[in-house]
Amino acid sequence: MKAVFLMGPTASGKTALALELARDFPFEIVSVDSAQVFRCMDIGTAKPGRGILASVPHHLIDIIDPVEHYSAGEFLTDAARLISEITGRGKIPLLAGGTMLYFRALSEGLNELPKADKDIREQIGEKAKRLGWPALHGELMKIDPATASRLEPADSQRIQRAFEIWMLSGKPMSELLKQEKKEAPFEAVRIALLPSDRSVLHVRIAKRFESMLEAGLVEETESLRKKFDLDPAMPSMRTVGYRQAWQYLDGEFGKKDLVDKGIAATRQLAKRQLTWLRSMGNVQPFDCLDPKLHRKVADFLRKSLDE
Repeated sequence: MKAVFLMGPTASGKTALALELARDFPFEIVSVDSAQVFRCMDIGTAKPGRGILASVPHHLIDIIDPVEHYSAGEFLTDAARLISEITGRGKIPLLAGGTMLYFRALSEGLNELPKADKDIREQIGEKAKRLGWPALHGELMKIDPATASRLEPADSQRIQRAFEIWMLSGKPMSELLKQEKKEAPFEAVRIALLPSDRSVLHVRIAKRFESMLEAGLVEETESLRKKFDLDPAMPSMRTVGYRQAWQYLDGEFGKKDLVDKGIAATRQLAKRQLTWLRSMGNVQPFDCLDPKLHRKVADFLRKSLDE
């Protein structure tokens, strides 16, 4: 059983290439994007439009509300199920996106960690409101120093998860992470889109973010704030673009800073994605700026999928 991984930094053209490849191969696309799982978050996640979603089967898009959490473990469970179902239909799973943690989970497996618990998270959140996340980081240092030492005192999302795991299992997360991982029951054909000229990628990133603002990213964020009981510390609102739009709406800075900060944050995201990609083994790289990219990737897949 084979699955194709189409990986790359933001603005590398993953979505466009995936759609082109879906015309050449019997693909069903599985989104590997930690932001596209959220409903009503369309502009800032560059979510495919309804016409595109209708033309090619897509999965793991619009599956939860922005107030909910979606972990790498949940993704791994959902993706493994979808890969099996898609293969069973005689199709080929094409997993495309830029959330490298999810790809690593699929490639290397994940440790068996407790599932998210809404009530426990609310308890931790309430405590953080009273004491502040740095104080909880200090408590975590006593409970699980190995985990706390690699987290920033203001890293609310990861501090909360570490506390949640400890409260649910009675064991530090660092201890559970030492357990043997489950292996994926499929063979992955890994493709990485890497820019031969990073300055060109930076230009793409700037245009992409400016286009999102023109399309209504700020208005979308404002609508989300009115529709849902959101908090800026929630994973959905920590997403690049929405975080800066939230700060802009709160009056923390003006329109020019919104543009500059949004572009800078997206560049940092791309840098982290490229670092992850270069650390992964058994990956076939392609220049995402190559005008013949589609043909070269298609030729590679024809050989790889027939083996």
